Formats: sequence, C-alpha cells, structure tokens
Amino acid sequence: MAQTSVEVNDPKAVKKYSAFLAVDTARKSYFNKKFMGGPESSTPITRLVELENAEGEYISFDLSVQIGMQPIEGDDVLEGKETALKFYSDGIYIDQMRGGVNTGGRMSRKRTLHDMRKIARNRQSDWWARIFDELFFMYLAGTRGVNSEFNFPADYSGFANNPMQSPDDEHYFIAGGHASPSSLTTSDRLTLDLIDRVKTTAQMMGGAHEQTPQVMPIMIEGEKHYVCLMNPWQSYYLRTSTSTNEWMELRKAAAASEGASSPIFKGGLGMYNNVVLHEHEAVIRFGTDTHGVQSARAMFMGEQAGVIAFGSPGSGLRFNWHEESRDNGNQVIISTSSILGVKKTNFNGKDYGLMAIDSSTAKD
Repeated sequence: MAQTSVEVNDPKAVKKYSAFLAVDTARKSYFNKKFMGGPESSTPITRLVELENAEGEYISFDLSVQIGMQPIEGDDVLEGKETALKFYSDGIYIDQMRGGVNTGGRMSRKRTLHDMRKIARNRQSDWWARIFDELFFMYLAGTRGVNSEFNFPADYSGFANNPMQSPDDEHYFIAGGHASPSSLTTSDRLTLDLIDRVKTTAQMMGGAHEQTPQVMPIMIEGEKHYVCLMNPWQSYYLRTSTSTNEWMELRKAAAASEGASSPIFKGGLGMYNNVVLHEHEAVIRFGTDTHGVQSARAMFMGEQAGVIAFGSPGSGLRFNWHEESRDNGNQVIISTSSILGVKKTNFNGKDYGLMAIDSSTAKD
C-alpha cells in the first residue's frame, strides 16, 4: 500500500513548522503575552517591523520632544519666533540566533519523524520563549545578574551590537534611599511607599524645556497606568508588609478597573494607585558581591520601555526550520533560527519609559 511521506527538509514541513513555532513561541513568551504590541500600541514593549520584509540589520527610531514656547498673543508677530522641532534618536541591530535538537538514531527514537517534528517544535518553542524573556529581563535591567536558571552565561554582555545599558541616575531607585546598592541591608524592602515615590517621579519627570523625556503612561481604556514587575521575593515582602485587608483592596482595584480585560491586568497581583503589580521569577537578581545583600531589580514601566525587531530569514516568517540527516540517514537533526534584536529604549543618554528599583530579597 502506498504511503505519503514528508521527507527530511521538505518545503511543506519547513513552512508549516516555522509558522507553528512562531505561534507557539509568542503564546508562551511572558513579555509577548502581556506587554508587547506594534508601533502604534500603548505597551511597555514595542515591536518594530521595518526589517521583517526588507534588507538591513539596523533600525533607527526617534522620539519627538514636546515643543515649548511662549504663545504669541493678540496681533503680535509670530514670524521669526517659531520653535524648532527636536528629536532624540535610538536604534537597534538584529542578528541571527539558532538552536537545535538531535532526535536520535532510528532505534532510540522508536517513533516516526512526524512525532519528532511535533516534539521538537514543542521543546524549541519553550526554549525560544525563555530566550526572548531572558533577553528582555537582562536588557531592561541593564545587566545579566546572577540568575542561575538562565540559558545565557554569567558573563553575558549583550547581543547583535546592542549593548546592555545600566539605568541612569534619574531612572534608578534604591530601597532605603541609599546612594549605592552595595549599602542595601535586609530591611531595605520593596514597599508601596517606594512604588508611590517612583510613580510620582515618573509623572513629574520631563517637560518641554527639560532634557529628560517624560515616562509616558500606558493607556488602557482611556485610563493611565504603569506596570511594576518584581521578583517573587520582592512581592512576598510587599504583601507581608501590608495588612490582609489592604492587600485585598489592591486585588479588588485591579479586578474593578476599566481595563481589567487587558493582558496587562491578567495574572497581576493587584493594582496600587494605577500601578499594575506583576511578579516573575526571572526578574534580575544580584548577589552580595555588588549589592550588599541578596537583592533584585524591579522594573517600573510605562510606554515603550523596550523594543524588539525581527528580520525574516527569507521565508517571510520570524523563524526558520531546518532538518538534516546524519550518520547515513540514521539521525535526524532539527534546528531553528530567528533574526532579531532586543534592547532598552534610551534617548539622549537616558532611559525612556522605565525606572529600575533595587531592593533586598534577603531572608531574615
């Protein structure tokens, strides 16, 4: 009986599994599900699309600064008093990343190649989702940290000529009011008061005559919001420093918000003063060698805190799928690749849309 067989590296399989991989990875990635949107969206992470169907390795993007001038009154002459438009520029490079699995020999697999394709897709989509999220955590924090679960080595310093940038002084807060993170003590926890201070700073920062761009809030159903993404130990100390009733009120505030159906609210811890609280175990952590005590860097985000860009590998998709046989056809290798770049948004030498908050996660 004749049987249809899709051979190794068949074009139909390549396109099908490339598309599946893209969908699976987007669904599993924490940042993609909650915080990412296109160029016109009001989200913490902006996806740039200029290179998805064009040649090149670099995208430049601008921030148009608010104009500032005294209005001309009555019949006074405006000519010659017009103000110039001012722009700050940033840019992102893209490069290739690859991964792969060896499905083993015929006897060890004991399954068909089609089963292996499905399993390889599942495992590699998990892996790619972790890779994307780890890149975002590192780039937004501006450092690799000591997170032992990361796929990237401890001395990793960046990808695709996009340097990791430490937070500037205006966008950096240390619990306890310390001037240096090396002075942190076990009592310097993340608190609602500190989040309130950061939010107020974000609201009052910038303006028409200042060189620091304003941290723009995320607009959800016409309401202004920010996001505070913290380590689980930071959220633990935040919860235990508040009364049960107070924490319940934060949960109720998120549920009752006009934008409660937004992905930014889903899975959140609660909302305080229009700041949606989230936690994730991959938030960058620090050891005692740099921060005095075990600590973590929470990220207070508005619009466009970071960007991601993709370049098509030639298939019109964000991922490429490749299969090859080795050892006289005994082993099948399935590899995947993506051309991308990730970075924190930085204009005029200062972070944009992001505040970093270091606080102790050391156990008493």
